[in-house]
Amino acid sequence: MPLTRKDAMTTAHVLSEAMPYIQRFVGKTIVIKYGGNAMIDEKLQNSFARDIVMMKLIGINPIVVHGGGPQIGQLLEDLKIESHFINGMRVTDSKTMDVAEMVLGGAVNKQIVGLINNNGGQAIGLTGKDGQLLRAKKLRVEHKTPEMEAPEIIDIGHVGEVESVNVKVLDMLVNSDIIPVIAPIGVGADGASYNINADLVAGKVAEVLQAEKLILLTNIEGLMDKDGNILTGLTTKQVDDLIENGTIYGGMLPKIGCALSAVKSGVNSAHIIDGRVEHSCMLEIFTDEGVGTLITNRG
Repeated sequence: MPLTRKDAMTTAHVLSEAMPYIQRFVGKTIVIKYGGNAMIDEKLQNSFARDIVMMKLIGINPIVVHGGGPQIGQLLEDLKIESHFINGMRVTDSKTMDVAEMVLGGAVNKQIVGLINNNGGQAIGLTGKDGQLLRAKKLRVEHKTPEMEAPEIIDIGHVGEVESVNVKVLDMLVNSDIIPVIAPIGVGADGASYNINADLVAGKVAEVLQAEKLILLTNIEGLMDKDGNILTGLTTKQVDDLIENGTIYGGMLPKIGCALSAVKSGVNSAHIIDGRVEHSCMLEIFTDEGVGTLITNRG
Protein backbone atom coordinates (compact mmCIF):
# COMPACT_ATOMS: atom_id res chain seq x y z
CA MET A 1 0.00 0.00 0.00
CA PRO A 2 1.49 3.39 -1.00
CA LEU A 3 2.24 5.94 1.70
CA THR A 4 -0.21 8.77 2.17
CA ARG A 5 1.18 12.26 1.70
CA LYS A 6 1.08 12.79 5.48
CA ASP A 7 2.92 9.52 6.18
CA ALA A 8 5.50 10.29 3.52
CA MET A 9 6.16 13.74 5.02
CA THR A 10 6.51 12.21 8.50
CA THR A 11 9.00 9.64 7.19
CA ALA A 12 11.00 12.33 5.38
CA HIS A 13 11.07 14.47 8.52
CA VAL A 14 12.35 11.57 10.67
CA LEU A 15 15.09 10.72 8.16
CA SER A 16 16.10 14.37 7.86
CA GLU A 17 16.27 14.74 11.65
CA ALA A 18 18.43 11.61 11.92
CA MET A 19 20.99 12.69 9.29
CA PRO A 20 23.18 14.98 11.47
CA TYR A 21 23.26 12.35 14.22
CA ILE A 22 24.32 9.68 11.74
CA GLN A 23 27.09 11.95 10.45
CA ARG A 24 28.25 12.64 14.01
CA PHE A 25 28.35 9.02 15.17
CA VAL A 26 29.70 7.14 12.15
CA GLY A 27 32.87 5.30 13.20
CA LYS A 28 32.10 5.76 16.91
CA THR A 29 31.55 2.99 19.47
CA ILE A 30 28.33 2.73 21.47
CA VAL A 31 28.04 0.27 24.37
CA ILE A 32 24.50 -0.91 25.14
CA LYS A 33 23.45 -2.77 28.29
CA TYR A 34 20.49 -4.96 27.29
CA GLY A 35 18.03 -6.14 29.92
CA GLY A 36 14.59 -5.70 31.46
CA ASN A 37 11.38 -5.95 29.43
CA ALA A 38 13.28 -5.45 26.17
CA MET A 39 14.84 -8.84 26.83
CA ILE A 40 11.68 -10.87 27.43
CA ASP A 41 9.01 -9.33 25.17
CA GLU A 42 9.22 -10.79 21.63
CA LYS A 43 8.28 -7.57 19.83
CA LEU A 44 10.80 -5.58 21.88
CA GLN A 45 13.49 -8.24 21.33
CA ASN A 46 13.20 -7.88 17.57
CA SER A 47 13.03 -4.08 17.61
CA PHE A 48 16.20 -4.03 19.73
CA ALA A 49 17.96 -6.43 17.34
CA ARG A 50 16.98 -4.31 14.32
CA ASP A 51 18.29 -1.17 16.07
CA ILE A 52 21.65 -2.86 16.67
CA VAL A 53 21.86 -4.11 13.07
CA MET A 54 20.95 -0.66 11.72
CA MET A 55 23.70 0.98 13.79
CA LYS A 56 26.30 -1.38 12.31
CA LEU A 57 24.99 -0.92 8.77
CA ILE A 58 25.38 2.87 8.90
CA GLY A 59 28.91 2.67 10.31
CA ILE A 60 28.42 2.83 14.09
CA ASN A 61 30.10 0.14 16.22
CA PRO A 62 27.62 -1.27 18.76
CA ILE A 63 28.76 -3.53 21.62
CA VAL A 64 26.02 -5.34 23.55
CA VAL A 65 26.40 -6.38 27.20
CA HIS A 66 23.47 -8.33 28.63
CA GLY A 67 22.11 -9.39 31.98
CA GLY A 68 20.02 -12.42 32.89
CA GLY A 69 19.16 -12.36 36.59
CA PRO A 70 15.52 -13.51 36.20
CA GLN A 71 16.56 -16.37 33.92
CA ILE A 72 19.20 -17.49 36.44
CA GLY A 73 16.61 -17.33 39.22
CA GLN A 74 14.14 -19.41 37.24
CA LEU A 75 16.62 -22.18 36.47
CA LEU A 76 17.81 -22.27 40.09
CA GLU A 77 14.19 -22.66 41.15
CA ASP A 78 13.63 -25.44 38.59
CA LEU A 79 16.73 -27.22 39.92
CA LYS A 80 15.55 -26.76 43.54
CA ILE A 81 18.66 -24.68 44.38
CA GLU A 82 17.77 -22.07 46.98
CA SER A 83 18.81 -18.45 46.41
CA HIS A 84 20.03 -16.09 49.12
CA PHE A 85 20.57 -12.34 48.71
CA ILE A 86 22.75 -9.89 50.64
CA ASN A 87 22.42 -6.18 49.86
CA GLY A 88 20.43 -7.14 46.76
CA MET A 89 23.20 -9.42 45.41
CA ARG A 90 22.78 -13.15 44.96
CA VAL A 91 25.11 -15.26 47.10
CA THR A 92 26.88 -17.34 44.47
CA ASP A 93 28.39 -20.63 45.57
CA SER A 94 29.98 -23.03 43.07
CA LYS A 95 26.64 -24.67 42.13
CA THR A 96 24.96 -21.30 41.61
CA MET A 97 27.94 -20.10 39.58
CA ASP A 98 27.65 -23.13 37.31
CA VAL A 99 24.00 -22.27 36.68
CA ALA A 100 24.79 -18.56 36.12
CA GLU A 101 27.50 -19.45 33.61
CA MET A 102 25.19 -21.88 31.83
CA VAL A 103 22.39 -19.30 31.58
CA LEU A 104 24.42 -16.17 30.81
CA GLY A 105 27.13 -17.64 28.60
CA GLY A 106 24.84 -20.22 27.02
CA ALA A 107 21.09 -19.81 26.64
CA VAL A 108 20.71 -16.03 27.00
CA ASN A 109 23.85 -15.07 25.09
CA LYS A 110 23.06 -17.35 22.16
CA GLN A 111 19.46 -16.17 22.01
CA ILE A 112 20.62 -12.55 21.61
CA VAL A 113 23.22 -13.55 19.01
CA GLY A 114 20.49 -15.41 17.11
CA LEU A 115 18.13 -12.41 17.26
CA ILE A 116 20.76 -10.09 15.80
CA ASN A 117 21.78 -12.57 13.12
CA ASN A 118 18.16 -13.28 12.18
CA ASN A 119 17.64 -9.55 11.67
CA GLY A 120 20.53 -9.25 9.23
CA GLY A 121 23.55 -8.70 11.47
CA GLN A 122 26.67 -10.71 12.23
CA ALA A 123 26.99 -11.18 15.97
CA ILE A 124 29.41 -13.26 18.03
CA GLY A 125 28.75 -14.20 21.65
CA LEU A 126 31.48 -13.94 24.28
CA THR A 127 31.90 -14.27 27.99
CA GLY A 128 34.63 -12.47 29.87
CA LYS A 129 36.55 -15.76 29.88
CA ASP A 130 37.03 -15.69 26.08
CA GLY A 131 40.44 -14.24 25.36
CA GLN A 132 40.51 -13.17 29.02
CA LEU A 133 38.20 -10.35 27.96
CA LEU A 134 37.12 -9.54 31.53
CA ARG A 135 39.65 -10.06 34.32
CA ALA A 136 37.77 -10.10 37.60
CA LYS A 137 38.39 -10.06 41.30
CA LYS A 138 36.11 -11.04 44.16
CA LEU A 139 33.70 -8.30 45.16
CA ARG A 140 34.15 -7.21 48.78
CA VAL A 141 30.79 -6.62 50.44
CA GLU A 142 30.79 -4.58 53.64
CA HIS A 143 28.00 -4.66 56.21
CA LYS A 144 27.89 -2.19 59.08
CA THR A 145 25.35 -1.40 61.77
CA PRO A 146 25.53 1.61 64.13
CA GLU A 147 26.71 -0.52 67.05
CA MET A 148 29.64 -2.00 65.06
CA GLU A 149 33.04 -0.34 65.39
CA ALA A 150 34.20 -1.59 61.98
CA PRO A 151 32.29 -2.96 58.98
CA GLU A 152 31.94 -6.71 58.58
CA ILE A 153 33.33 -8.18 55.34
CA ILE A 154 30.83 -10.70 53.92
CA ASP A 155 31.86 -13.39 51.45
CA ILE A 156 29.11 -13.79 48.83
CA GLY A 157 31.05 -16.29 46.75
CA HIS A 158 31.65 -16.01 43.01
CA VAL A 159 30.44 -12.42 42.66
CA GLY A 160 33.06 -10.17 41.14
CA GLU A 161 33.98 -6.77 39.86
CA VAL A 162 35.92 -5.87 36.74
CA GLU A 163 39.65 -5.55 37.30
CA SER A 164 40.62 -5.05 33.64
CA VAL A 165 39.27 -5.38 30.09
CA ASN A 166 41.25 -6.91 27.21
CA VAL A 167 40.86 -4.11 24.68
CA LYS A 168 42.65 -6.12 21.93
CA VAL A 169 39.78 -8.61 21.76
CA LEU A 170 37.19 -5.86 21.42
CA ASP A 171 39.23 -3.85 18.91
CA MET A 172 39.54 -6.92 16.69
CA LEU A 173 35.77 -7.36 16.63
CA VAL A 174 34.73 -3.71 16.56
CA ASN A 175 36.95 -3.01 13.56
CA SER A 176 35.26 -5.77 11.57
CA ASP A 177 31.67 -6.47 10.56
CA ILE A 178 31.12 -8.34 13.83
CA ILE A 179 28.80 -7.19 16.65
CA PRO A 180 30.13 -8.43 20.04
CA VAL A 181 27.52 -9.71 22.51
CA ILE A 182 29.10 -10.01 25.97
CA ALA A 183 27.86 -12.09 28.90
CA PRO A 184 28.99 -10.61 32.25
CA ILE A 185 31.11 -13.55 33.40
CA GLY A 186 34.67 -12.64 34.40
CA VAL A 187 37.73 -14.77 35.09
CA GLY A 188 39.96 -14.41 38.12
CA ALA A 189 43.73 -14.70 38.30
CA ASP A 190 43.26 -18.29 39.49
CA GLY A 191 40.96 -19.16 36.56
CA ALA A 192 37.79 -19.07 38.69
CA SER A 193 34.58 -17.69 37.17
CA TYR A 194 32.83 -14.64 38.62
CA ASN A 195 29.33 -13.31 38.00
CA ILE A 196 29.48 -9.52 37.52
CA ASN A 197 26.68 -6.98 37.40
CA ALA A 198 25.98 -6.31 33.71
CA ASP A 199 25.61 -2.53 34.21
CA LEU A 200 29.08 -2.43 35.74
CA VAL A 201 30.54 -4.47 32.88
CA ALA A 202 28.93 -2.21 30.28
CA GLY A 203 30.22 0.89 32.06
CA LYS A 204 33.75 -0.45 32.34
CA VAL A 205 33.83 -1.55 28.66
CA ALA A 206 32.63 1.93 27.64
CA GLU A 207 35.34 3.53 29.80
CA VAL A 208 38.28 1.54 28.46
CA LEU A 209 37.18 2.04 24.85
CA GLN A 210 36.41 5.74 25.45
CA ALA A 211 33.07 5.05 23.79
CA GLU A 212 30.89 7.77 22.36
CA LYS A 213 27.91 6.59 24.39
CA LEU A 214 26.88 4.19 27.14
CA ILE A 215 23.21 3.22 26.90
CA LEU A 216 21.48 1.41 29.79
CA LEU A 217 18.07 -0.07 28.95
CA THR A 218 15.71 -0.06 31.94
CA ASN A 219 12.05 -0.62 32.82
CA ILE A 220 11.49 3.04 33.72
CA GLU A 221 10.99 6.17 31.60
CA GLY A 222 14.22 7.70 32.89
CA LEU A 223 15.43 9.47 36.01
CA MET A 224 12.66 11.42 37.72
CA ASP A 225 12.62 14.32 40.16
CA LYS A 226 10.71 14.18 43.45
CA ASP A 227 7.52 15.31 41.67
CA GLY A 228 7.69 12.45 39.18
CA ASN A 229 8.86 14.55 36.22
CA ILE A 230 11.38 12.95 33.84
CA LEU A 231 14.80 14.59 33.92
CA THR A 232 15.86 14.48 30.27
CA GLY A 233 19.25 16.20 30.36
CA LEU A 234 21.63 16.27 33.31
CA THR A 235 25.26 17.07 33.99
CA THR A 236 27.34 14.82 36.23
CA LYS A 237 27.28 17.61 38.86
CA GLN A 238 23.47 17.66 38.82
CA VAL A 239 23.36 13.87 39.19
CA ASP A 240 25.75 14.06 42.15
CA ASP A 241 23.40 16.62 43.73
CA LEU A 242 20.35 14.38 43.12
CA ILE A 243 22.12 11.52 44.89
CA GLU A 244 23.13 13.83 47.74
CA ASN A 245 19.57 15.12 48.32
CA GLY A 246 18.02 11.65 48.11
CA THR A 247 16.17 12.04 44.80
CA ILE A 248 18.16 9.10 43.41
CA TYR A 249 18.27 6.23 45.88
CA GLY A 250 17.93 2.47 46.36
CA GLY A 251 18.13 0.18 43.35
CA MET A 252 18.89 3.00 40.91
CA LEU A 253 22.13 3.96 42.66
CA PRO A 254 24.36 1.21 41.18
CA LYS A 255 23.04 1.89 37.66
CA ILE A 256 23.50 5.64 37.98
CA GLY A 257 26.88 5.07 39.63
CA CYS A 258 28.27 3.20 36.61
CA ALA A 259 26.83 5.83 34.23
CA LEU A 260 28.46 8.62 36.24
CA SER A 261 31.78 6.79 36.41
CA ALA A 262 31.77 6.24 32.64
CA VAL A 263 31.08 9.90 31.81
CA LYS A 264 33.60 11.16 34.35
CA SER A 265 36.17 8.77 32.83
CA GLY A 266 35.83 10.10 29.29
CA VAL A 267 32.70 8.53 27.76
CA ASN A 268 30.94 11.35 25.94
CA SER A 269 27.46 10.64 27.31
CA ALA A 270 25.43 8.06 29.21
CA HIS A 271 21.75 7.38 28.62
CA ILE A 272 19.19 5.78 30.95
CA ILE A 273 16.41 4.83 28.53
CA ASP A 274 13.04 3.10 28.56
CA GLY A 275 13.53 -0.35 27.07
CA ARG A 276 9.73 -0.88 27.04
CA VAL A 277 9.49 1.48 24.04
CA GLU A 278 9.97 -0.12 20.62
CA HIS A 279 13.18 1.03 18.89
CA SER A 280 14.20 2.94 22.03
CA CYS A 281 17.90 2.86 21.07
CA MET A 282 17.25 4.45 17.68
CA LEU A 283 14.90 7.04 19.17
CA GLU A 284 17.48 8.03 21.78
CA ILE A 285 20.41 8.24 19.38
CA PHE A 286 18.82 9.69 16.24
CA THR A 287 16.04 12.04 17.41
CA ASP A 288 16.05 15.37 19.21
CA GLU A 289 13.63 14.25 21.93
CA GLY A 290 14.99 10.80 22.88
CA VAL A 291 13.27 8.41 25.29
CA GLY A 292 15.07 8.78 28.59
CA THR A 293 17.70 10.66 30.58
CA LEU A 294 20.95 11.93 29.08
CA ILE A 295 23.97 12.47 31.34
CA THR A 296 26.99 14.46 30.14
CA ASN A 297 29.86 16.48 31.57
CA ARG A 298 28.78 19.55 29.66
CA GLY A 299 27.02 22.25 31.69
